[in-house]
Parts: sequence; C-alpha cells; structure tokens
Amino acid sequence: MKKLVLTLAVCLSAITMYAQNWSIGGRVGAGFQFDAQYDFGDQYVEGRFGAGFLNSPAVSADFTALYNWKLFDWADWTPNAGTWFFDAGCGINVGGAHWAYVGPAGMAKFGIAFNEVPIKLSVDWTPSLSCRIAYDNYSSYARFNGIALANFALTCVVEL
Repeated sequence: MKKLVLTLAVCLSAITMYAQNWSIGGRVGAGFQFDAQYDFGDQYVEGRFGAGFLNSPAVSADFTALYNWKLFDWADWTPNAGTWFFDAGCGINVGGAHWAYVGPAGMAKFGIAFNEVPIKLSVDWTPSLSCRIAYDNYSSYARFNGIALANFALTCVVEL
C-alpha cells in the first residue's frame, strides 16, 4: 500500500511539473463533457469530449475542438474575488450515435478567474452550424441540425 501511495504521489508531482499552461475541468449544460485547455498567453486551444444532449433525439458522443482568443479582462469589477473575462473562438463540432453530425462551431464565453484559487467558472455558448446525417441498412438522409445552435453550458476548469 505504501508503494502505491508513493507511486501516485510521484506521478502527480511529475504531472504538475509538466502541466504548466494546462487547465482541465468539466462542462455541464447541453451535455456533459470533459474540458481541457492549453494556454498560449492571449489565446488558447480547447478540447471537449463527452455526451451531447442537443444534437439528436438521444444522447450522443460529442467532440468539439476550438481555438479561442482572450478578448477582454475586467480586474476592477470585483477586485477581491477575481478577474472577469470574455473570450471568443471558433472550431469544429463532431459526434453521433446511429447518425453523425459535423459542422463549424463558434464560442462565446463569459466568466471569472478567482484570485485565491486556480479556478475559472464561466458560462459559454457554442453554437454549431452542423448537418445531421442519419443512416441505416436501407436509407440515409441529411438535415440541418438547428437544435445545435442552442449549445449553452456552465464550464469549470482548474488551472494546473
């Protein structure tokens, strides 16, 4: 048991040392997704993977990759709590179950980066202009996936 605890401690230390500029967390709303972000300074890339609830009549696998820009910071709104921010980006959204969907995605995110803890909490809108393609043994069809425009969620990430 001691070896296991020691091994876990060493692994977590190594991950923390090499995980600079990374943030990981979750996104809940139009789906439940794991969220990972890599920060480049005034830009960052974001990847989301999980279950989507909007793109179909049932739960589907959902993957979104985004390139985001940090547009505005407001440190003077609540200086004791943290810095408020507004980010925007673009990317691609894909997924499916017994159907597939793919399309370009945009992103607008408003949130707060807390001062005392390395946590960011935000509300984001990630609309996708996607096409839903259904298929089975006998036929297939493609339709505009209008419900994908309502992709709102709450995102919480921890900066490593």
